[in-house]
Amino acid sequence: MSDLGRDLTLYTLGRLGLVAVGTAVLMMVKVPLLVSLAVAVVVGFPLGMLVFRSLNRRVTAGLAARGAEREEQRARLRAQLRGDEPPRTDQP
Repeated sequence: MSDLGRDLTLYTLGRLGLVAVGTAVLMMVKVPLLVSLAVAVVVGFPLGMLVFRSLNRRVTAGLAARGAEREEQRARLRAQLRGDEPPRTDQP
């Protein structure tokens, strides 16, 4: 979980950093703040998906693994609530 948290934090900060840099650059050429921010968001977030591609893959894989783990926990809890034998996960 700590890797997922770290990767997600780095990915989010990186994408927000791109927006901040884009906004700053546009403001240096005398574009108004709100227009600069809007353009930077439109350009920065898709650009962040390309620039941080490997980090995006790690975050996506971590979220998928966490989702599968939570689904398995839900299935075990539902089986316990029904009084059934919990599904075994160690079978090949």
